[in-house]
Amino acid sequence: MTNKYDVALVGATGAVGEVMLAMLAERQFPINNIYPLASARSVGKQVAYGNQHIEVQDLATFDFAKAQIGLFSAGGSISDIYAPKAAAAGCIVIDNTSRFRYEDKVPLVVPEVNPEAITEYKHTGIIANPNCSTIQMVVALKPIYDAVGISRVNVATYQAVSGTGKEAIAETELQTRALMAGEAVSCDVYPKQIAFNALPHIDVFMDNGYTKEEMKMVWETCKIMADDTIQVNPTAVRIPVLYGHSEAVHLETKQPLSAEEATRLLANAPGIVVMDGRSDGAYPTAVTEAAGNDAVYVGRIRNDISHPLGLNMWVVSDNLRKGAALNSIQIAEYLIKTDI
Repeated sequence: MTNKYDVALVGATGAVGEVMLAMLAERQFPINNIYPLASARSVGKQVAYGNQHIEVQDLATFDFAKAQIGLFSAGGSISDIYAPKAAAAGCIVIDNTSRFRYEDKVPLVVPEVNPEAITEYKHTGIIANPNCSTIQMVVALKPIYDAVGISRVNVATYQAVSGTGKEAIAETELQTRALMAGEAVSCDVYPKQIAFNALPHIDVFMDNGYTKEEMKMVWETCKIMADDTIQVNPTAVRIPVLYGHSEAVHLETKQPLSAEEATRLLANAPGIVVMDGRSDGAYPTAVTEAAGNDAVYVGRIRNDISHPLGLNMWVVSDNLRKGAALNSIQIAEYLIKTDI
């Protein structure tokens, strides 16, 4: 590879694609040519990249031999078709969908946690980006896992509607305005009203009673941490926040760990900002800290009064940035930095 890279961005007109374009410019990723790609109905539209506006090209006819790196964020069915084609053309694919996450020969990577796995892309030419809720959780788990081990994780997520896409953001805003005006609401994206509500349902229900979003956290945590013995018990909830996921994480460690020592470990870990004051507002929230920022914020760190090896944390992060776009770009940055 050269000092500058040709990058194909699949799903350029979507919520994550727009953030990817913005972050590539913000982080001054060394781009020679950037190719925003989408379906035929979006061809000719303009997308913002730094101070430029670039025309969207047709994914179906694009020659991936023109790009060294492909950032995919257009849905699993699109990745299923085009990611292998791109990889076969010599373009390293970083896929933000769930399509390849659970394949043995495809690395599932969070750079702060398991960057060593990136080299495994050579088997297929594809690197998988984990689910947004998993990413922020494992970033917070990693320093504790390395210090004392983790046997079990109970987690309840409170996830922003932007995780569903632009249509969900619009529906939340429309419902909110309607309710404030005393009008009836319509539900097209979600099965029940999302405004001023909480829906304990993200993705489809599985045979075991968990949703697929919840099972993603189970499968992905074990793969990323390279430890199938970690037990994960999640409940995933959608709430009427536009940007930023929040998680109440309850750990059971293999060795005792004080809240003070956990705080020190977290504060010294990459990608984490600790906000753990014990006064009004001295904790992170999705709106005031996470949204628009890159870090994983951790607060409410305390020992579990019901379990001798228990530890509690509150974890928030921007689901479109660290939960999607940033993590993908960090993988790409690692690739070019290590020339692999």
